[in-house]
Amino acid sequence: MMYLSTLLINVGSNPDRPRPGRLWLRNLYHVHQRLCMAFPSASRKSEDADFLKPFKPEDFGAKQIHVVREADAGFLFRIDPQPGGGVVILVQSAAKPDWEYAFHNAGYLLAAAPEVKLFDPHFKVGQMLRFRVLANPTKRIRKGSQDAKGKLIEEKWIGKRVPVPADQLDAWFARRAEKAGFSIVQDSTIVQPGYIYMSNPRDGKARLFSVRYDGTLKVNDPDGFLRTLAAGIGPGKAFGFGLLSLARVYS
Repeated sequence: MMYLSTLLINVGSNPDRPRPGRLWLRNLYHVHQRLCMAFPSASRKSEDADFLKPFKPEDFGAKQIHVVREADAGFLFRIDPQPGGGVVILVQSAAKPDWEYAFHNAGYLLAAAPEVKLFDPHFKVGQMLRFRVLANPTKRIRKGSQDAKGKLIEEKWIGKRVPVPADQLDAWFARRAEKAGFSIVQDSTIVQPGYIYMSNPRDGKARLFSVRYDGTLKVNDPDGFLRTLAAGIGPGKAFGFGLLSLARVYS
């Protein structure tokens, strides 16, 4: 069992005169920190009921911050633009969030009270579902060493990640799906590549490669698919990637 939250952000109606919520969304570091604040430890909440102290990861609940996402640990989120210029943040969490505490000193960022509902999905083999996921399709660079004749003798990963080429985006997602307990219904997926631009504490700016996949999937392994739903897909989860949203297929 998990929780799904919907946060309607106060972005205003005029992009040329942005509300604080629009400015906040430009810094994904701050967005992630604020969302983490919805899972305070008991000691943090009792010692700082009005949330006046600075954010510190160690002050928040066990198995919620800086952990691998699972059915009983962590959370995923996605920033979703809406028709008409609105923006919502979707949050899927293992623990029930305390949004009142998280936004106690920043209620002006919200355009409405957060909505929270229980999420206890069950799947069966062959089940068809509509899906949406914002992913960060990247790969780590390999660096090879050669001998005197130019023959490759060693190959190792280095830390840098680069975007997957445009002609490989479908294959990247298909490989992820195969390992995640589902398959993509052929020719159903709409792929929208782009970049997310954000502030960076080190140099003031950064961009992350993003691809939104919308389509229809078929569940092949219900247990594996449920684990995937809890864990998310691909890297970059602290920056709003990986949350898999589902809906029924209506004929």
